[in-house]
Amino acid sequence: MVEPNRPFRWDLVRPDQLGSLLDDVGEPSLFFLDDLIECAARVLARCADGELYFVGRSVDSLFDLLSGALADTDWSSRLHSLPLSLFRGDGRDFTPAEVRQLRTNLTADGLAPADLMRGRPTVFVDLVFEGSTFGNLYAVLRRWIDDDRAQWDVIRRQLRFVGITARTKTSPNTWRWQQHAAFAAELPAASIRNVSLDGRLWSYFGDYQHKTAASFRRTRWSDPEVASPSRDQDTRFALAQAVRVVAAGRTAQVRRRLADRLTREPAISDRWLRDLQLALRR
Repeated sequence: MVEPNRPFRWDLVRPDQLGSLLDDVGEPSLFFLDDLIECAARVLARCADGELYFVGRSVDSLFDLLSGALADTDWSSRLHSLPLSLFRGDGRDFTPAEVRQLRTNLTADGLAPADLMRGRPTVFVDLVFEGSTFGNLYAVLRRWIDDDRAQWDVIRRQLRFVGITARTKTSPNTWRWQQHAAFAAELPAASIRNVSLDGRLWSYFGDYQHKTAASFRRTRWSDPEVASPSRDQDTRFALAQAVRVVAAGRTAQVRRRLADRLTREPAISDRWLRDLQLALRR
């Protein structure tokens, strides 16, 4: 019997469990907050009224900001942290034990083929360079869908990928990751959307920001030690920063800014996004 395994993560919306863990940690800067708010609003507008899965660790701050901002709305249950590293390898070389563990973990996250066939669209959000993580995750799900003989014609219309890219000058020759990702051709054109972010911040979130947990690579999928929190200095700094991001998201000021930014999105003509905007203003 394979049990699901998941890295430990504190509940930062209700951080009572932190106790004195951060007492000797200085107050981290939120120098990126303005850009993060802009990015968060655009991700919401492109989510097609779906369930959002924030893949890996690079989008932790985005997940934390929205967790705070949407904590008192019906959308709070739509935000999911998906601690998974699939940067290399699309699963062709996974051992049977690794496949079982990965599928068990994904089932616990609500991502089994049967789950993908019903309810709202499933929206994966991540920082994207060449799109390998999205491609590898897609390959894992696609083979699972075939193995379970699930209805691919239904699921393909439910999957969405929102890539956060490093902002560059736009031109007809701009390199766009989805134009080079083989899996993109198997999905409707509307299934893939991008949100650009200042290149320095994109690099900060993806390469330099301290995280609250180690990368959840295949070698750790079944490691029970990941369920225990780390308390080293870098982890506590990351935790202190995450706590501040969530707290910022809960403020009326940030919620209003998110709502105001949604007004400029084409999807504001849709009822679901107008309802979300009203919820953020309350």
